[in-house]
Amino acid sequence: MFGFANDLHGYAFWLPLIWAGLLAVAVIMYVIADGFDLGVGILFNAAQERSWRDRMMFSVAPIWDGNETWLILGGVGAFCVFSVAYAIMMPALYMPIILMLLALIFRGVAFEYRFKAESSQRVWDYAFHYGSLVATFAQGLVLGAFIQGFKHSGRVFTGGQWDWLTPFSVMTGIGLVCGYGLLGATWCVMKTTGELELWARRKAITSLFATIVSMGIVSVWVPFLGLYIEERWFSWPNIAFLWPIPLVTALVAYLIWKTLQEGRHVAPFLLTIALFLLGFLGLGVSLFPYIVPPDLTIWQAANTVESQIFVLVGYAVAVPITFAYTGYAYWVFRGKVAEDVVADAYH
Repeated sequence: MFGFANDLHGYAFWLPLIWAGLLAVAVIMYVIADGFDLGVGILFNAAQERSWRDRMMFSVAPIWDGNETWLILGGVGAFCVFSVAYAIMMPALYMPIILMLLALIFRGVAFEYRFKAESSQRVWDYAFHYGSLVATFAQGLVLGAFIQGFKHSGRVFTGGQWDWLTPFSVMTGIGLVCGYGLLGATWCVMKTTGELELWARRKAITSLFATIVSMGIVSVWVPFLGLYIEERWFSWPNIAFLWPIPLVTALVAYLIWKTLQEGRHVAPFLLTIALFLLGFLGLGVSLFPYIVPPDLTIWQAANTVESQIFVLVGYAVAVPITFAYTGYAYWVFRGKVAEDVVADAYH
């Protein structure tokens, strides 16, 4: 009996850590995978020719809908395993999340209609662009609100309905638009040829500088939010272990610029993914183990051990299948989009 109690105590410690890792993977995969096709949409309206826009859309057409599977996995996992956190954060973020979902739906409709439209195709071009832009900005608002933290009493959100809308969250929204634009531009560098590829390289360099400036502003701003983050980054001996993160981030940003200048095709996109991963690492260092900043940890917010194990069984099946499907789809549709692709090739 005492052995079983000790086992439960061990599970109660390790399972929330495992789940935090799984949810972090789902979020990272969503941001990277859906990030570049949202980035393509952000750049879409600036493309000069219809043939360019066709090729940009064809580059993501076979895989764009599967990317959002990771969003579903992350949301369902958070609801099933950290229901207290879910109950606090959702009322605080209803408006930006609903805005994001409506924009994603609108964007998906535009994606399908554009291939069949004739006289109204330019209308659906704008719909695809603005749907991508609004969805990305809304995700950035959610990120900023999450970093700021949530007022709550127990499992009840006690803040105001507009707490998510602050100068800081607007800045993170702008930063994410720049970052997704960089992902989309480097994706187009990897997947297209000719004048479109050269245009994408120029857009990638512009987006890179905008992304670095945005990351710098947010990084400097965070310590002034009045949270524990300043002490975590700048106290001794933490600073001795954490200083390589901004240094490596700067190095990766330089390598993105260098590989774009050298005419490399795949490296800029992979390095941009590395830049996002470093951003996530910095976010993890700043906030872990709090799932509801600034004071609710993953252990305090976790559901019962039995429910965590039950959902983990489903994830043990769903996550490998999702990885396998994603990898297979990207492998099948590897390579560049031909310049002479026809308008109805998607269907």
